[in-house]
Amino acid sequence: MPGDSPIKIFAGSGSLELAEKIARSYGTELGKCSILRFSDGEFQPAYEESVRGSTVFIIQSTFPPTEHLFELLLMIDAAKRASAYKIVAVMPYFGFARQDRKDRPRCAIGAKMVANLLVAAGVDRVMTMDLHADPIQGFFDIPVDHLYASPIFVPYLKDLNLENLVIAAPDVGGTKRANAYSRFLNAEMAICYKLRKKANEISEMKVIGDVENKDVVIVDDMVDTAGTITLAADLMKGLGAKTIRVACTHPVLSGPAYDRIRKSAIDEMVVTDTIPLVIPHPKIKTLSVADTFADVIQKVYTHQSISDNFIA
Repeated sequence: MPGDSPIKIFAGSGSLELAEKIARSYGTELGKCSILRFSDGEFQPAYEESVRGSTVFIIQSTFPPTEHLFELLLMIDAAKRASAYKIVAVMPYFGFARQDRKDRPRCAIGAKMVANLLVAAGVDRVMTMDLHADPIQGFFDIPVDHLYASPIFVPYLKDLNLENLVIAAPDVGGTKRANAYSRFLNAEMAICYKLRKKANEISEMKVIGDVENKDVVIVDDMVDTAGTITLAADLMKGLGAKTIRVACTHPVLSGPAYDRIRKSAIDEMVVTDTIPLVIPHPKIKTLSVADTFADVIQKVYTHQSISDNFIA
């Protein structure tokens, strides 16, 4: 019967703040766990309460450093060895998702390896949001709940009441996502076409579509060094865009990202808390995914459909 096994929600050290919000939204408290750290850097997670016969949800985004991923794997293994009934890895941000294929000779497919590691550790289900590549779901032979941030971003964008809204994709790969937003917001679309010489370095970019005197919203799943987003924003501003906003699910924001955003034509960047911001930024506004994950955790636990949680 649904909900027969007790539910326990735990947090990895990388997503403690978000996990507390999710547990609060769900109406419970986080389970107690600890991490024993050795002087050489080795660590050992352990549960400080019984999980025997429980459905265990472990919340941990696997953003850098890699210890966050390994900590999640160890927590899954610990729950399995402590006789948990079911183990669900709640990964708001799924790291290594950019490595979804061999795009050059003799390289690893990191996303597939992470999927293999999670299954080998003993996970029964994975819950994540806005994967960098949708086909990663097929790397698993267990259920994957792939959620979208659009139910969070769309109402926020609607409330802005932008008169001449244009939804823009920062690259050709983001066209599907931008098209979904444009449908729900009844807006026009623009696409940025970019050429890369190597990772995190763009050699050329052009805009397909009309952005003159428009309120542009660039949508993307993640922003890392912010090179693509800021170049696209500056290019659109040069083409006469009135205002420029960015809606980005995962604020990785490494290296020169914060400085690039500050100097760019971006008026506002809206992100979620799948990854905690390193420092506050006047141009960045954070919307929480806690209620979304709490709702889906409840539905998964009680075997209800989660179809209503999808917009895009």
